Amino acid sequence: MTRTTRRGMLRIAAWTASTVLVALAVSGPGHAASDPTGGIAGLVRRAERGDPQAQTRLGFLYQIGRGVPQNYVEAARWQTRAACQGEPRAQYLLGLLYDKGHGVPQDYVQAYMWLSLATASAPPGQAEISARIRDAVATKLSPIALAQAQFLAASFRPRREGF
Repeated sequence: MTRTTRRGMLRIAAWTASTVLVALAVSGPGHAASDPTGGIAGLVRRAERGDPQAQTRLGFLYQIGRGVPQNYVEAARWQTRAACQGEPRAQYLLGLLYDKGHGVPQDYVQAYMWLSLATASAPPGQAEISARIRDAVATKLSPIALAQAQFLAASFRPRREGF
């Protein structure tokens, strides 16, 4: 097995593991994801009022199509609202969406920025996974684009929505 193949397999494994970790964090017991019939309406109300955790959960449900139709554009919309408020799980998920171009135009600068922010405020285990993915995205950037992404991350200030 070549070094490039191993590296690619490690990236896939890290992405899969991180997706599972986020799924567990976002859709644990008692959350709308575990009760798609009764919990979605309440989750939508909280998300619309600006609750970043509700926005993150709702965005993730749209991302995986659980309890709502799968819709990457809606997923990106809700993740963006939560990420702009400083929610690290949403920042991580939004970074993945930008990296893959799901629901948003593929943009490695934005992917790097959001993954950097998620890495800075995530718990240790998740921070390591986020950092690996962020670093993989960095390899897709020119030095100028990487500097721009780092500047955007350093300049970021969360904005709370009213709730």
